[in-house]
Amino acid sequence: MKFTKSLLKGKLIKRYKRFFVDVQLNKEIVTAHCPNTGSMKGLLDEGNEVYLLKNDDPKRKLKYGLEIIKAKNNLVGVNTHMANKIVNHGLSNNLIKELNKNDSIKSEVFYNKETRFDFLVEKNKQKSFIEVKNVTLFRDKKTAEFPDAITTRGSKHLLTLIDAIKKGYKTYLIFLVQIQNMEYFKIAEDIDNEYHKNYLKAKKAGVNFLAYRCKINSKEILIEKKLKIING
Repeated sequence: MKFTKSLLKGKLIKRYKRFFVDVQLNKEIVTAHCPNTGSMKGLLDEGNEVYLLKNDDPKRKLKYGLEIIKAKNNLVGVNTHMANKIVNHGLSNNLIKELNKNDSIKSEVFYNKETRFDFLVEKNKQKSFIEVKNVTLFRDKKTAEFPDAITTRGSKHLLTLIDAIKKGYKTYLIFLVQIQNMEYFKIAEDIDNEYHKNYLKAKKAGVNFLAYRCKINSKEILIEKKLKIING
């Protein structure tokens, strides 16, 4: 996924009210939209290098959006709205080897009245639901983790993926690691033990778990490499 224009480099001052970040951009301080409602644990140190996308829509109050934060020398894609676009690009260009050469790819498909999965793909008449989780947490140099806060919604998705298997679908959950230089992925059991339990339950039931790292720079973010999942 290429950015629509070059990103602008600045320095993070602070994040507040979840949706706002103040950034030192050249000689001025600007308020940018933060397109990530998560905790963004480990990313919000004052002075961190950040990259903003300027928008020219006169209807939008904020003229900048936060796209990338540099933390501990790694670029991290923090725009959760980009995750599905990156995976859609990956599915369409056969960058995910377990899900390549699909006959059809549909986005945002309802499974039932309560749950909508990110993708429904079909290959050789086999239908597969895919849920995507954006990953921005890392607490050592090589291992990405999810979640970065307790996620009851995430647990619900796991249980619904199990239910879909019973109805004849294949199911996948892709942990999209928008963090440079990661080699491994694991569930952050200490942050959400219930999610870890449901992950193990889903794995036993036949949900396919994949972790893929992205290539990240100020021009584009796209799927680059499969990571090994190391717990469970």
